[in-house]
Amino acid sequence: MTADRNVTEPIAAASASTIVADIAIVGGGLAGSLAAAVLARAGNRVALIDKRAVYPDEFRVEKIGGHQLELFRRLGFIQGLASAGCSYGRVLNIREGKVVDVSIGQAYGLPYADLVAMARGQLPDPASLIVDEVTAVACSDDLQHLELASGRYVTARLVVLATGMAGVLGYKLGIKRRVLAERHSVSFGFTIAHRDGAPFDFEALTCYGQRTADGVDYLSLFPVRAGMRANLFMFRDPTDPIMRELRRDTEATVLRLLPGLQPYLGDFRVTDQVRNWVMDLSVVEGHLQPGVVLIGDAFQTNCPAAGTGVARLLVDVERLCNEHAPRWLMTEGMSRQKISEFYSDPDKIAADQQSLKMARFRQALTSRNDIGWDVRRRLHFLRRSITHRVDQMRPGWLAQVRSALRA
Repeated sequence: MTADRNVTEPIAAASASTIVADIAIVGGGLAGSLAAAVLARAGNRVALIDKRAVYPDEFRVEKIGGHQLELFRRLGFIQGLASAGCSYGRVLNIREGKVVDVSIGQAYGLPYADLVAMARGQLPDPASLIVDEVTAVACSDDLQHLELASGRYVTARLVVLATGMAGVLGYKLGIKRRVLAERHSVSFGFTIAHRDGAPFDFEALTCYGQRTADGVDYLSLFPVRAGMRANLFMFRDPTDPIMRELRRDTEATVLRLLPGLQPYLGDFRVTDQVRNWVMDLSVVEGHLQPGVVLIGDAFQTNCPAAGTGVARLLVDVERLCNEHAPRWLMTEGMSRQKISEFYSDPDKIAADQQSLKMARFRQALTSRNDIGWDVRRRLHFLRRSITHRVDQMRPGWLAQVRSALRA
């Protein structure tokens, strides 16, 4: 979204080529597109700036479920999600070839590009999307000024950086990224099908790793419109030869890592390109500045295996767009004091902390081989299995207990 130009360059905009907005959002991925739609539907003048008119097919978020659905509902995107995604409601969870339990609940599978397209499609005015590149920015307590590669300018009261891990623009503002855990996890994404074209015997399936030495957390299989999508999450050195084997001989390598999976998959093949993603855990520093706020991965990255990334992103969007930004725009200025209210929001802090906590928990549960974690791992799956069996014998019992605990 940014070019390597010095942010200290003066931005002298000619009025004829200046776009005036209440809020300029830099980055049109999921976080930026959702925020733009929420703010524009509330009547704000929004400029969503991204260098791509159509978001490319990238391996990112591919399934939405659980608490994430409630957040999508609160933001007003649940119907769009239902239209764009492939619905499923029953996940068979297995380990060592045996059923651990069954997860019941609405979920959707869809490519990340379709998810972004759905969010952009909610913009009241398609012209809010400016296909361009930010080359310079100047922020202050009053107005913010952006210079674009086309020679145009954007003036706004607030700039929202939703640039993901592309931190060039933030770096020019003095915002730096601190790595908490380098190469924390590795994720693979690919699509599978039976060689004879027959459907699989499950709606969706999760297979957990068996050996700590393999570093496999779990393989998640769920439907998308193109077929059965596979997301494999690992805690292992990205330079390990197994990574190359997963790309070149995916079917055999997956079955070697998860031997109990074969009876459930039968004779299958990979039908598209195998993609992988290495994720660092990181947070930014120096971000508390007048006129600019960071959301999503631009502020803090997540562990894909933990499944908290989208929920944390949605909390950022909901708190900023429904609570803080509307209140900021009601009064003059965009001071550091105003911006600090977002970063100190209790819901945001809780989501950020939970994300890091779950990232470390998933890694330890998968990879730690000391006695304490071995016992904890066995108890974790044993508890799930016992709960599942009891619920089979007394249907609805678990739901009643959970309801009583919430009361």
